[in-house]
Amino acid sequence: MEWVNWSGSQRATPARFAQPRSRHELAELVATAPGPLRVAGAGHSFSAGAVTDGTLLSLDALARVLDVRGDRVRVEGGIRLKALSRELYARGLAMPNLGDIDAQSLAGALATGTHGTGTKLPNLSGQVSSVELICADGSERTISGGDELLAARVSLGALGVIAAVTVRCVSAFRLRHTDRPEPLAPVLEELQARADAHDHFEFWTFPHADVALTRTLDRTDDPPEKPGRASAYVSDVVLDNHAFRAINEVAKRFPGTIPRLNRFASGVASQRERVDWSHGIFASDRLVRFEEMEYSVPREHAGAAVRAARAALERHAVSFPIELRFTAGDDALLSPAHGRDSAFVAVHVFKGMPYEPAFREVEAALGELEGRPHWGKRSFLDHTQLAARYPRWEDFQRIRHELDPSGRFANAWVRDVLG
Repeated sequence: MEWVNWSGSQRATPARFAQPRSRHELAELVATAPGPLRVAGAGHSFSAGAVTDGTLLSLDALARVLDVRGDRVRVEGGIRLKALSRELYARGLAMPNLGDIDAQSLAGALATGTHGTGTKLPNLSGQVSSVELICADGSERTISGGDELLAARVSLGALGVIAAVTVRCVSAFRLRHTDRPEPLAPVLEELQARADAHDHFEFWTFPHADVALTRTLDRTDDPPEKPGRASAYVSDVVLDNHAFRAINEVAKRFPGTIPRLNRFASGVASQRERVDWSHGIFASDRLVRFEEMEYSVPREHAGAAVRAARAALERHAVSFPIELRFTAGDDALLSPAHGRDSAFVAVHVFKGMPYEPAFREVEAALGELEGRPHWGKRSFLDHTQLAARYPRWEDFQRIRHELDPSGRFANAWVRDVLG
């Protein structure tokens, strides 16, 4: 069989594809199946993390909530974030933060350092209190503290297979979601204050357009207030996806129109507001396919990073906006936000359009601002360039070699980025 990721740009033809249906079956496969052994979640990573000619595992059948004790929820790694949110909501709980899509598997989202936005909130792995790993020899290991947990929270799949995790949750809560287009210059000038003024703040800005499409999410006790089904379909599906796809198809065929198209897309954006439970607010449907690169920079460099990314992208045929989000720093050894409050700058290119020249230029510019790449997105750096960007790089390597001394989980991508 051929495995293909969401964007269609990563493909693998493994010698064996398996979907274990029990912990015991998973352990047997890890111990005996041909390597390199990798796990495919929902395929929403743009990197080659899941690509292997050995064994590719799917944890889709291992997707149960195993135990709930107060705010601690023990759950299997294959569960999708959307399904996890539903299970938590049924128990009066929620994840304190999520990214802007919820199609990923929990294990995949943790392994790549997936994050949402919010200056007081770390990435998703910051909520993990223990990780249950299936190690290279098929043995099980529960990691609940010390440097091993700091390594296992953002592991790149290089330590073992995440069978289950225990996450810290919060009581279910509602959010007021407000989208508003604003002039870009004052948003950049007031960026830090705006980020601190809201529970969750982010914005998008198109190359060639001086508009910031801001989004704020704030906790509220107000009852849910959502648009009707027809109205929601028009705004979320027709306008945000189908119309946007049509604009990008024109851009792909006629690249010279991109500056005007980007200004048009910015100009037709309107203010929207709604209230709903958090899991109904955080994530949006993504029906338009693209390639993505995302970099973490120290929070104080947020404005400079956006300006640098815009300047680079305006020299290329790019019809997608730049996205800016914020997270609190954390202590996971390979977290892109390790040891520093961070801003994340994401750049995208429509599927079928050349992305590498633009991404390389953005990567170089953000590297000068102490940038670290998101592990699930595109990057052209290898371990010789990455090691210096992580203060505890060697501690992760020590734990990696202790848990996987023979490199059973090391596909070409892992060898490239970790050595």
